Amino acid sequence: MTINDPCLSAACAGSSLDAAVALFHSLSDGTRLTIVRRLAEGEARVADLVGELGLAQSTVSAHVACLRDCNLVEGRPQGRQVFYSLARPELMDLLTSAETLLAATGNAVALCPNYGTDTGTGVTA
Repeated sequence: MTINDPCLSAACAGSSLDAAVALFHSLSDGTRLTIVRRLAEGEARVADLVGELGLAQSTVSAHVACLRDCNLVEGRPQGRQVFYSLARPELMDLLTSAETLLAATGNAVALCPNYGTDTGTGVTA
């Protein structure tokens, strides 16, 4: 996460376009996306996610807080523990649609010069 991350500010609100930008930005981090996919399987505590992801507790907590602040994840306190789950099932519909789009485009987005994951090794412009 960076200091400009909208989930660290009040940017999760605003116009519908701003809200859409914030939604997609909140899902643009690989760790947050992994947490969302894990929570689609069922509730988990931060301690569970730490063990599964192999990341520091503070890192996982910050990512869960971002998702919670954007109302994508909700917590259910039980004693001294909090069990997190997806706040809206539509989130999984969105991710399924994204996977369908990626399959249809042949994952061409990975070659995007601005946001792609391909390092460009051996690729010429």
